[in-house]
Amino acid sequence: MDTRFLAIAELDDVPSVAVVVDVMRAFTVAAWAFARGAEKIVLAESLDEALALKARHPGWVALKDGPPAPGFDAVNSPGMLRSVDLGGRTVVQKTTAGTVGALAVKEASLVLCAGFVVAEATARLLRIRAADRVTFVVTGEDGRADEDLACAQYIARRATEADTDADAFLRRAGGSRAAAELAQGVRQGVHPDDVALCLELDRFPFAMVATLEDQLMVLRPSAVPSPTD
Repeated sequence: MDTRFLAIAELDDVPSVAVVVDVMRAFTVAAWAFARGAEKIVLAESLDEALALKARHPGWVALKDGPPAPGFDAVNSPGMLRSVDLGGRTVVQKTTAGTVGALAVKEASLVLCAGFVVAEATARLLRIRAADRVTFVVTGEDGRADEDLACAQYIARRATEADTDADAFLRRAGGSRAAAELAQGVRQGVHPDDVALCLELDRFPFAMVATLEDQLMVLRPSAVPSPTD
């Protein structure tokens, strides 16, 4: 498998297969939303679009980075979201990096959104699809976020070497700037368990696939057969 690891700003063509990685915290939050029963997640271009979608669909759950804000129902924190019942609901998510990265590759034939919590399922789906060229979009810190790069490199390795050990990759993520800022309360809208939840390897058995639906980028969970199924 031919792989490349790019920042959002470095995307200069439409990749065939893209894996968009945001460990802390967009796609960890997305995975938790599905685990809490969400049917789908609409990835919004802007805060204004998120609020407009919420206004048109009052039953939808609007979620953003940072502190709580009028019109939004939740913040981008897995620790806070894990106790919310989202059964059958649609979530509208707008974050600083993760949703931006997914929208940047919306024309790709396959777009996967990932973090450590869905790493194995994501790698397995790449194997099943026999992806020969994969672009990993490292979303955080203009492509310099080591937690995202570590996760991307782990998934890439895992897609071709099923016995790859995750410990070194998880240590890098745990020592990242984002992990420190979350742990120290530098960022707003944070739960004390957020870092630990973002570093839970393979917490969920599904991959997350984003596709264009009625001009909206929609993320849904995708069950991936295990090797023993």
